[in-house]
Amino acid sequence: MTSDAALERVVRDESGRLVGLLHRHLGDLDVAEEAVAEAVVDALRSWRRTGVPDRPAAWLHTAARRNAVDRLRRDARVRDRLPFLDARALGGAPAPEPVDGAPGAGPGDDVRLGLLFGCCHPALAPQARLALTLRAVLGLTVAQIARATFEPEPTVAQRISRAKRKVGAAGIPVRIPDVDELPERLDVVLTVVATAYNEAYLASGGPTPDDRDLADDATWLAGVVATALPHEPEALGLLALLRLHQARRAARFADGRIVLLADQRRELWRHDEIAAAVRLIERAAAMRRPGRYQLQAAITALHCEAATWDDTDWPQILVLYGMLLRHDPSPVVRLNRAVALAQVRGAEVALREVEALAEPLARYHLLHAVRGRLLRELGRTDDARAADALALAATENVAERQLLVERLR
Repeated sequence: MTSDAALERVVRDESGRLVGLLHRHLGDLDVAEEAVAEAVVDALRSWRRTGVPDRPAAWLHTAARRNAVDRLRRDARVRDRLPFLDARALGGAPAPEPVDGAPGAGPGDDVRLGLLFGCCHPALAPQARLALTLRAVLGLTVAQIARATFEPEPTVAQRISRAKRKVGAAGIPVRIPDVDELPERLDVVLTVVATAYNEAYLASGGPTPDDRDLADDATWLAGVVATALPHEPEALGLLALLRLHQARRAARFADGRIVLLADQRRELWRHDEIAAAVRLIERAAAMRRPGRYQLQAAITALHCEAATWDDTDWPQILVLYGMLLRHDPSPVVRLNRAVALAQVRGAEVALREVEALAEPLARYHLLHAVRGRLLRELGRTDDARAADALALAATENVAERQLLVERLR
């Protein structure tokens, strides 16, 4: 429906800013977030019945403010905060609409970014940061978050409630950190955004192989951070990385089946978006502060710029993985490097690297899938089948399971 599409755009652009503004004046994240959530429900019902209003963002602002007032009137403990909820307290006119698909740099950006940093505070557990960000900043419902993270709705709801209470009880600041705090705090924010995208890029369960709406939301949020903090190269790097993945989306699946990178139809890739992402990487590199997201983006860009799989610059990718290990020495990065190593030095050398990761990645399905592929290249068919069976048992993604079943057949 046209009204639903309009509401989706307004929620994406305005909900985080609204929650941040209400929280700033009320000091109660729970009231702020629930008031905005109720306004979205009100809009869904009203706009379907009467059509999209002339100023949809202003309509949502008014409804959220009215809902907050109603909640405060029912709660004697916070009734004295009512005078703050006038139009001026909510910042007047809504922020400008995004231009050409990029987030606008409006007067609400500091509020929206402040809310994001508050939701991603190190005092909160990683799962709580993700759930609270998806709820308060992106406006997802508890049901949507449960589908994205493959957890029961009551678990998600309880986690969000506990996180909101902790924000209030601990006095967690909902603001952009000071300069001396920014590097560490920014890394947490970028990790949460990247985690949200990873949940969407290849779903760990559920009826579909990916979640395109959540992927769009995470990419948009990365754009908000990069727009507001244009001199932070890692923010630019993450935005470039997600946009590169988005540019290849049309080629990743065919008839519900996952299509591996080597087999993708590269004419389906959006090459103008790839070029724009590469420019972001170059802009970040010029600041001479390398980091893990810039390096991941540079590796992905080399894949995207190759005309064919055989044209891939594997030696350069291997060099970049060596640099990435200095910033992120995780077992997953070492596994990804082993894939590149197999292209440069052969399957036998790569297999030794993979075997060394057997303990830390014992439950990671891609370890077994990569190992199976290398074993097959070496002619060890029975061992390869055993590895593929372990990979199949460790993943719930429908497309990955179908690929592994076909290999086993």
